Amino acid sequence: MAALQTAVDTYAKRFRIEEMFRDFKGGGSNLEKTNLTGDRLGKLLILLSLAYLKSIIQGIDIKSKQVQEYLGRKTENYRKYARHSTFYIGLWGESWVDSISSNWQVVVELMSLSPHKLPNYQQGLRAMRLILSAL
Repeated sequence: MAALQTAVDTYAKRFRIEEMFRDFKGGGSNLEKTNLTGDRLGKLLILLSLAYLKSIIQGIDIKSKQVQEYLGRKTENYRKYARHSTFYIGLWGESWVDSISSNWQVVVELMSLSPHKLPNYQQGLRAMRLILSAL
């Protein structure tokens, strides 16, 4: 029975590795297109690893505050694994906060046009503060 549990745990780790590869391929790094080799490739990999680690740490912090639904779609009931990785959540946290900050005047105008939606805006502002605290 212990061997079965070990096999299941090992297989579960595989999905984390697959998620990392998906992040590296689709996360905007375009590593394959750099055509780097040797020392320059090694330096780029170190830099990408540090950036990846930073986004993972931010994503974990954002998820612990339970505001990740502001940064990506919720996981559908039929999905076994989340649609967006922890890396994605951490990466988009900064972009989301920046977009709200740069469009703050529009947000204020919208709040004045629909005062009955004020609780929704306040909830979004709370989420923004929590996400900012994770960055």
